[in-house]
Formats: sequence, structure tokens, C-alpha cells
Amino acid sequence: MNVSSENIRATRVEGTEVRNSAGEHLGSVNDLVIGKRDGKVKYAIMSFGGFLGIGEEYHPLPWEKLTYDERQGSYVVDLSKDQLEGAPRYAREREFDWGDTESTRRINDYYGVPPYI
Repeated sequence: MNVSSENIRATRVEGTEVRNSAGEHLGSVNDLVIGKRDGKVKYAIMSFGGFLGIGEEYHPLPWEKLTYDERQGSYVVDLSKDQLEGAPRYAREREFDWGDTESTRRINDYYGVPPYI
């Protein structure tokens, strides 16, 4: 499938490295959350920590907080490792409930973005 350079297939986004603005590796994109009605990407789920999938945590990052660095082929988020430690997350064993408006509000509040409607 031929996709223009401004677009990317979701399967190519998954696994892409996420770094902070200091260049430190934070994790990688594990999944994307897409709005059912508008079809827009709302969140990138970043996997963080763990070893071979054990102890790994998942951090929902509002999509608008990520920028793509073409030079490095990775996404960049303005977030330190300490800030990431305090960010909303869930464990691999427990699926996040995207229908829980309180949980999604906490994510958006933490990152300072307005709620998605």
C-alpha cells in the first residue's frame, strides 16, 4: 500500500520509539486509541519499563503531545522520566477502560490538554 509521506499506517506507528526532548528513550508506541465517530487518533499507548513484557506499564499519551522526529524516526514528547513516573498508567494485566470519563479526564488534566469530545 502506497501512503504519502504525510501519512503513516497504524501498523508502522506501533513499535516506534518514544523519546523525551532531551533525547532519552522513554518507551515505544504499543497501540493507538482512535475516536469511533471522527476517526482521529486520540492517544498513543506507550509501553514503558519491564523486561521481555514482564512488569511493563502502559502510559496513554494524548496524541497532540507527540511530534515526529524524521531524523531519528521516533516520536518526541516533552516529558522527563520523573514526570512519566507520575503519569496515569495501567499494568499489562489490566485493560484500561476507555469508557470511564473520569480516567480519561485525569489523563488529559495531567498533560494539560482539553478533553476529547
